Order: sequence, then structure tokens, then C-alpha cells
Amino acid sequence: MARVSFTPNLQRYVETRELVVCGNNVAEVLGAVFLEVAHLRGYLLDDQGALRKHVNIFVDNQAISDRTSLLDPVAATSEVFVVQALSGG
Repeated sequence: MARVSFTPNLQRYVETRELVVCGNNVAEVLGAVFLEVAHLRGYLLDDQGALRKHVNIFVDNQAISDRTSLLDPVAATSEVFVVQALSGG
């Protein structure tokens, strides 16, 4: 089962916790996460189900490449990290 964690910056805006879920790709893993934390879906994904521009996801320290369909593979032992991109000046 993949371990999913969230950056502390994201946790300030959306209540989350580390989860351990099943899934063969990022879409399945996020689907399992949304079953636990439903309000997180709208913050991470747009209306078409693609990853929002201000959010990045890393699987085993590698940024995902498929931000639209979220079909990057996830192994049973993967670490998935969800990050809110920061900007400012």
C-alpha cells in the first residue's frame, strides 16, 4: 500500500493527514485518498480531473509527468508526496 503525505504548507489550508492507500497509479491513489478526505479533491484537481497548476505530486521522489490523466504508476511500497507550489515576491 502506498504511503501518501502532504506538505505542511498544504495542511495549513486543507486539513489532511498521512494516509496509506491502495492504487496502481496516481489517479487510483488519489481516488482512495478522496474517499477518506473528500474535501481535498476540489483543492487538488480541476473540474476535468487534472492536477491543478499550483499542486505537484511526487512518487518516490520523482515528479509525475501525467498531470491530466494521472496515470503515472505507483508501486505498493511507493511514497507519494503532495506539494502546494509556492510563489510570491
